[in-house]
Amino acid sequence: MPNQLKLLTNHPIIVVGDVMLDRYIWGDVSRISPEAPVPVVRVSQKTEAIGGAGNVAANLTGLDCQAVLVGLRGDDEDGAVLETLCRENGIDTAFLVDSQRVTTTKTRIMARKQQLFRLDNEDPAVLSEPMRKKLLDILEERVPLADAVILSDYGKGILQTPGLCQDIIALCKKHRIPSLVDPKGRDWERYTGATCITPNTSELETVAEKAVDHDDDLIISAMNRIKKKYKVKCLVMTRGSKGMCVADADDPPVFLKTRARDVFDVSGAGDTVISTLSAGVAGGLSFIKAAELANLAAGIVVGKVGTQPISFTELELNINLNHQHGYGTLTTETKLDSIPSARTRIDEWRSLGETVVFTNGCFDLLHPGHVDLLRKAKALGRRLVVGLNSDDSVTRLKGPTRPILAQVDRAAMLSALSCVDLVVIFEEDTPLELLSALKPDILVKGSDYRPDQVVGKDLVESYGGKIALVPLVDGYSTTGIEKRIIDRA
Repeated sequence: MPNQLKLLTNHPIIVVGDVMLDRYIWGDVSRISPEAPVPVVRVSQKTEAIGGAGNVAANLTGLDCQAVLVGLRGDDEDGAVLETLCRENGIDTAFLVDSQRVTTTKTRIMARKQQLFRLDNEDPAVLSEPMRKKLLDILEERVPLADAVILSDYGKGILQTPGLCQDIIALCKKHRIPSLVDPKGRDWERYTGATCITPNTSELETVAEKAVDHDDDLIISAMNRIKKKYKVKCLVMTRGSKGMCVADADDPPVFLKTRARDVFDVSGAGDTVISTLSAGVAGGLSFIKAAELANLAAGIVVGKVGTQPISFTELELNINLNHQHGYGTLTTETKLDSIPSARTRIDEWRSLGETVVFTNGCFDLLHPGHVDLLRKAKALGRRLVVGLNSDDSVTRLKGPTRPILAQVDRAAMLSALSCVDLVVIFEEDTPLELLSALKPDILVKGSDYRPDQVVGKDLVESYGGKIALVPLVDGYSTTGIEKRIIDRA
């Protein structure tokens, strides 16, 4: 599986469907309103993320693919926010802008990791004929350059437009490009002829018109019948905590066990599945092999709160540790996260009033000096985030013989420490961009630095954060350990 991972990257993949803005209002509840029997939420943070088909595209860019997002937004402030978020996440957008509609926006009220309720602002309707033609014109130009096309149907109108799905599937067939569908509703006639459809249990049972998930034979029978009826090459049924079932071509369906250890939020797990599956198929993997990767990716994202995409680094670490050491899926133990996902976690911690401490380094050959510094840093707050230099960054800073250990191994060792809450790998030589994204409350460095030498000092102090220098344990350094090993050899 580790050798297959690189096959996921660098593929141009088009996502067509219902784009939306996910807004989170984080706070705490300490009393009931005197006006009505409802909780009063004291707001501490507001965050926004790309939702719907946009989250599929965000998962693709997280896997180092070239995502093109084709959809509809309103000519409004939320639509502009959505465009900005896509640009920040490296997504190439080809949006239709409709001044007669609002941008679909879901606002979730969160208190201590729990969603209290959700506010939806939307105008679901099929596309007008001029809009339909514009969308097909975009696809006529883009599809020949793609390695796969995903139809992400959230039931907001676009893919319910009569004939549109069939036009897109036919266009994909014309250029011999796989089309994969994340379905919605019971009318699957519009998906006929797609390469793959990825229903969850409820969606498959709706089309099968009976409950099947309690019996493997019923699942197999239903999937084979549906696959034949709609002329689909492959069906991938996601089963939540039970894993997946994959029915590919004429082979017997294969059951995959779930790879999740802790489930906090299933929001967006289906998006992660279809994006990872599509990237794998675009890279030449069989549907079974691609589904195994997608199953592992889904196990990672359900351990997070809110809609958060997978990252290539997270997937790589989990696969390498599982392959090399037999650790199994380390969803919570690894603590490794991408920058956007880390930002969401930190916002959640702040909403609970928790102080976030940050330190950074190469941490090559973890030694007692490192562990002592990390423990002292953690003692300054509630949460400790470690910025870890990537392999390329370490080589630039330390020379061609470093790092001694790869970033996935260094991240694994840091994650094993109870004092570390989160590890984020950064590519730059300094953590400035990472600090700008995460905005920790306290930045920690060793006492071998003077305050004016700490990279990021001005940035952190500009938003009210603090710098802390902690004493170091004498006699420990990776360079010194490396030299002693060489001398003894």
